[in-house]
Amino acid sequence: MTEFKIPELGENVAGGDVTRLLVNVGDTIARDQPVLELETDKATIEVPSSVAGVVQQIKVKKGDKVKVGAVVLTVDGGSASAASPAKTKAALDSAPPAPSVASQTPGPTRVVPMPVRPAPEVTAPPVPVRLDGERPLAAPASPAVRRLAREIGVDVNAVSGTGPGGRISQDDVKEHARRILSSVGSVAPGGGQAARPSRALPDFQKWGEIERQPWTNIRRTTAEHLSHAWTTIPHVTQFDKADVGALEELRKTFRDQVAAAGGNLTVTAMLVGVLATAVKKFPQFNASLDTERGEIVYKKSVHVGVAVDTDRGLLVPVIRNADTKNLTEIAVELQRAAERARERKLTLEDMSGGGITISNLGGIGGTYFTPIVNWPEVAILGVSRGAMEPVWRDGQWEPRLMLPLALSYDHRVIDGADAMRFMRWVVDAIEQPFLLSLVG
Repeated sequence: MTEFKIPELGENVAGGDVTRLLVNVGDTIARDQPVLELETDKATIEVPSSVAGVVQQIKVKKGDKVKVGAVVLTVDGGSASAASPAKTKAALDSAPPAPSVASQTPGPTRVVPMPVRPAPEVTAPPVPVRLDGERPLAAPASPAVRRLAREIGVDVNAVSGTGPGGRISQDDVKEHARRILSSVGSVAPGGGQAARPSRALPDFQKWGEIERQPWTNIRRTTAEHLSHAWTTIPHVTQFDKADVGALEELRKTFRDQVAAAGGNLTVTAMLVGVLATAVKKFPQFNASLDTERGEIVYKKSVHVGVAVDTDRGLLVPVIRNADTKNLTEIAVELQRAAERARERKLTLEDMSGGGITISNLGGIGGTYFTPIVNWPEVAILGVSRGAMEPVWRDGQWEPRLMLPLALSYDHRVIDGADAMRFMRWVVDAIEQPFLLSLVG
């Protein structure tokens, strides 16, 4: 009887959740045959067996949490492989969790020193909440005390009053501010705030029936990644609209030709081509900020991430070297990546190393939204649903198909004027597709 155990899955990956078993008792399996699907905090992967033979026992079930080294199954008449499967190792390496992207991109880089590292920002602690779950009571403080608190950035509701009945004085506000400043050491490396401790929820069962479901590894990692991005990156979002009438005509004309090649000529695929050219004209949009070394890393390779909505959450596969591919090649690769994402077949490598990301919610609806920058990138383009609108042209109103765009960016690396120049370049390229042939 030979045991198959969970092999090493990658650096800092201790295990995961069993999402699917791919074999049954009595099956004859070969080495490197996938035997179960495992969701870690980085990706969902198929784990191949390092043993061969007839399955005698399966010691895990769907939903189990398993660690590296745990026995998965036993086989009769087989032997264990000496080495851990390379296939599993490749699927999970030391890159950051999905859907984040690696801070280093293949290819040469150019670095420039940052003149000044931003000082840490200190804010007041969260407002206390009553234990019964109701809204907090108004703090007992005079208008003058409240004005002082606002002026120095203190939440008056978080101040403990020393006056009669807990009334808050100006000295109480100043003392509270001094305590905040004295705790500056709690600021996280890189200029962001350290994570605040979680607070207990009220007992919702008091008001009605509830249902609890576990937070999946990927959903939890997505939350951690976005929280990190939101608290460390000073976000700015700029909006614009593009007339996509000409682009839509081209899309309809050539979509059957692209479909024959195995792709889907969507607006997203066409925008990947637009951004791939745009970041070559504006290299600061294909960069990452290294706060530890005080440098900006400019990436020479152009890799564009595309956010994909799946039943497990948001995943961001990356289109490699998008600037070297024509629209048909981009459309085919994007179609396959989206299918792999929804079939849970994306590897961590598929989601690493992006330089800029597109998030298109137009297929669902809406007008505008403010996407969060996909750290360690410095910019993301949000796309909403196009709609026919009246546009004033040549002295008259014309109905035009207008596409809402939202560009979020890291203001430490990108200035507002440069962001608007970038956005206008993108809009011009969308409205005049031939421009890409001229400058691409």
